[in-house]
Amino acid sequence: MPRLAWLLLIALSTHAVKATVTFNRDIARIIYHNCATCHRPGESAPFPLLSYDDVKRHASQIADVTMRRYMPPYLPQAGYGDFIEERRLSDSEIALIQEWVKAGAPEGLLSDAPPAPKFSSEWPLGTPDLLLHVTHPYQLKADSPEVFWNFIVPVPLTEARWVKAVDIRPSDPKVIHHASIILDRSGSANRQSHGTSGFAGMDLNIAEDSFDPDGTFLAWKPGSVPIVSPDGMAWEAEPGMNLILNVHLRPSGKPETIGADIGLYFTDKPRTRFPLLIELEHDGSIDIPPGNSDYIVTDEFRTPLDLNVLAVYPHAHYLGKLLEGYATLPDGTRKWLVRIPGWDLSWQGVLHYKEPVFLPRGTVLSMRFHYDNSSGNARNPHHPAKRVKGGSHADDEMGNLWLQVLPVEGGDKRAVLQEAVMKRLLVKYPDNFTANYNLGDLLLTQGNAAGAIPYFEAACKAEPRSALAVSELGLALAAASRMTDAKLQFKRALELDPKFTDARYDLGTAEAATGNWEAAVSNLNAVLSERPRDAKTREHLGEALFAWGDDLASSGDHAAAVTRYQQALEYRPADAPLHNNLGIELARLGRFSEAQAELEGAVRIDPNLQSAQAALAAVRKQLGSRQP
Repeated sequence: MPRLAWLLLIALSTHAVKATVTFNRDIARIIYHNCATCHRPGESAPFPLLSYDDVKRHASQIADVTMRRYMPPYLPQAGYGDFIEERRLSDSEIALIQEWVKAGAPEGLLSDAPPAPKFSSEWPLGTPDLLLHVTHPYQLKADSPEVFWNFIVPVPLTEARWVKAVDIRPSDPKVIHHASIILDRSGSANRQSHGTSGFAGMDLNIAEDSFDPDGTFLAWKPGSVPIVSPDGMAWEAEPGMNLILNVHLRPSGKPETIGADIGLYFTDKPRTRFPLLIELEHDGSIDIPPGNSDYIVTDEFRTPLDLNVLAVYPHAHYLGKLLEGYATLPDGTRKWLVRIPGWDLSWQGVLHYKEPVFLPRGTVLSMRFHYDNSSGNARNPHHPAKRVKGGSHADDEMGNLWLQVLPVEGGDKRAVLQEAVMKRLLVKYPDNFTANYNLGDLLLTQGNAAGAIPYFEAACKAEPRSALAVSELGLALAAASRMTDAKLQFKRALELDPKFTDARYDLGTAEAATGNWEAAVSNLNAVLSERPRDAKTREHLGEALFAWGDDLASSGDHAAAVTRYQQALEYRPADAPLHNNLGIELARLGRFSEAQAELEGAVRIDPNLQSAQAALAAVRKQLGSRQP
């Protein structure tokens, strides 16, 4: 054969080999690694991609959505943040899929096939240390609009535990757009639920926190995997607390029963590092005219400390189109945190950096979000377009950039950051409830009750129906020794919410502090009827009854004093002075045998209690003189 013919044959053979892209040799590994996590039974995707037949059936569709980079769903632009969650096909992988489909989607040799993906039905992190269940599912109607629903999930602990990881397993991932967990340590959610096991909305007004607990993102979206906190960054779960599971539901066209399981994973390593969530936002002033295709909102925050950024969570609704978050260093250098040029609410989520992003003190954190409220925006929920303002409903708009940051300097520096964040927010929105409340709470925690009072007053003015804010104002007034004013606030809180047990406890302690024993005991007893094992309430009730007895004894009402002392003993059985005082009052009533028993009990508990020894000797002498 002539040399030219040989060369032509070799070239054609080489071309043929290169053109023969097969599923088993080239495509399976791409699909199994990037798609099968969601495209399998029981997960959010509408069909499985676990075998050659599955993939071939959808080959043209796969070629289309991967070419457009609609799938796999990953929003951040390459080069603007290096994230653990990255799921992006390379140009060469996309080209392989295109070639394979054009060639008729051949299967190839079985010997070339990689192992088929195997997914355990068990929890990815193993059996949870504590498994929680939604006990009252939500009934989603077929024709319902999008719903934000909050499940209240009690945490049945008898002692505090450190939580290193949380996993959320929805009963039907296909209708849950995303979910997040908030800690409720104060019972706020129970009051919002009005006696049910859940309530609607995104505006939670949970007491201690504005978003997630202890500076930790606790979130779920389709395809997400649970994140295990590094040693020293666990959050604390406490007895009596609730988890609030906030879910965004999208109807499927048929009635659905929605529930979820939550797995908690414990560690014996307590928190020694203290992250915080910082929010850049512009919800309060969003007002997008119809037809505006490039409405821009911005926000900034200057860091008061050296920080490491651990994670970022950008959030907008359907009109968002370009979301940017970046840091301007003190030397003027821009460092990108995240950039999403084609925002899609369907694929929002928390993004964790592979390596912390260091930002020196004085760095300016910035968000710049663009919105499209024109008819050209295919995701615009309004046709024709209409004016859209900021709000928490699905067809309102939002603009938030959450950052999980960790101060570089050791120790708990959250107060420094919180104060800076809240004061910045109050410059923009002086009447903002959350900023006023949180700054008041921060100052009160630091012992500055006088400084906290104006912020709580502003919070109460912003939300006059907030029993929580009114109660916290009462606590600040009490700490500032303005007890009469404090009691008025606690009573007002109970008028707003008669089931606000914490406010009733605070009223009881305030009444005791002013010597109004009957009111104090009545309120503390009411608290115990709701929380019978509450050690703190039992302790204070015992103290109030003891002090009431002392007042009655001083006024000469010995019989009533005995009654109060005896009631106090239920809560203070090992209190030697209480047994002593009861014994003395019984002796004054001539009940010497009973007095002797109480005084002997006081001496057994505290052999050095001189008053009890002296009274016991006197009672024994009196009893001896009565012997025949």
